[in-house]
Amino acid sequence: MTHQGECFCGAVRIEAEGEPEAMGYCHCASCRSWSGGPVNAFSLWKPEAVRVTQGAEHVATFAKTPLSERQYCAKCGGHLMTNHPPLGLVDVFAATLPDLAFAPAVHVNYAETVLPMRDGLPKLRDFPAEFGGSGEVVPE
Repeated sequence: MTHQGECFCGAVRIEAEGEPEAMGYCHCASCRSWSGGPVNAFSLWKPEAVRVTQGAEHVATFAKTPLSERQYCAKCGGHLMTNHPPLGLVDVFAATLPDLAFAPAVHVNYAETVLPMRDGLPKLRDFPAEFGGSGEVVPE
């Protein structure tokens, strides 16, 4: 299945092929600041599954840290995705792919939450151990 999305103005179009490796919510201060919301809904994909199909010349990148290369449309400022080179994954923001059946399975960086969510999903203090975090689950 191919999921299609675009930036806020439609100048940049992207597609993601297949199914994401993971979906969930990130509560870290960086994601909150970048997204302008109290939580970021993510879908993680292998880099080869995601491509820009239109408007690549408008894609700009901002890397605050080596962990996250945030990509957005330079025309409208609309957020598209974040490349995570150390993880070998790309986060395509769930809202960018409107036809993706968002099925979150985990909360990451929940120790930083400003919006507690009681949904029964695992709440990780930081990241899963396989991504360099503690893997510690914290209570809802």
